Amino acid sequence: MNTDLLIETLQPNEGNIITEAVKDSNGNKRFYLKGIYMQADIKNRNGRVYPLSEISKAVQLAASAIQTHGGIFGELDHPQTLTINMDRVSHVIKELHMDGNNAVGKAELLDTPMGQIAKTLAESGARYGVSSRGTGDVGTDGMVNGFNFVTCDLVITPSAPGAMPDPLYESLQQDAKGRQIMTLAEAVKNDPKAQEFLKKEILRKFTDILN
Repeated sequence: MNTDLLIETLQPNEGNIITEAVKDSNGNKRFYLKGIYMQADIKNRNGRVYPLSEISKAVQLAASAIQTHGGIFGELDHPQTLTINMDRVSHVIKELHMDGNNAVGKAELLDTPMGQIAKTLAESGARYGVSSRGTGDVGTDGMVNGFNFVTCDLVITPSAPGAMPDPLYESLQQDAKGRQIMTLAEAVKNDPKAQEFLKKEILRKFTDILN
């Protein structure tokens, strides 16, 4: 067995992710995403099975990290590396606990460039799925051992059933303009005007797909 990068995605209907907007004491909206972040003892679409003991251990360690550091950062979309890129952080996981075979979490969208994009899309009716990121050993039977959890990232699908089953980023990658948009996201992290342009472009792309 070899230690692999493991990325597992739960679509909104699978994770029952609920977007909750709450006004704080200053009247500002704070967005939270609640739902199932990981599942144990079930074969996923990648043909892998995470035993309950592995998920429970990962959740216990993650909960300890959340208590110590105040949360675990995650990104908008699911990068193919273990590194959490601070310029792409969109949310912070504030809670993670077991409920039967499910790891149930709560994350808050942040006021970062990617977090602002996530908020804009949430207000437009986008539904979020989650994509866990970690490493582990996968046996020939698909069973995962030695699972090391890193974080859960956000993937985006529209509210209209069947309109776009894949994450938005994968759709953006299918054309040159999409790649330019995501490159722009990394390049303009310190430019508020460019960040606003990026949000509008991604929202427009999202709206075009729905229509």
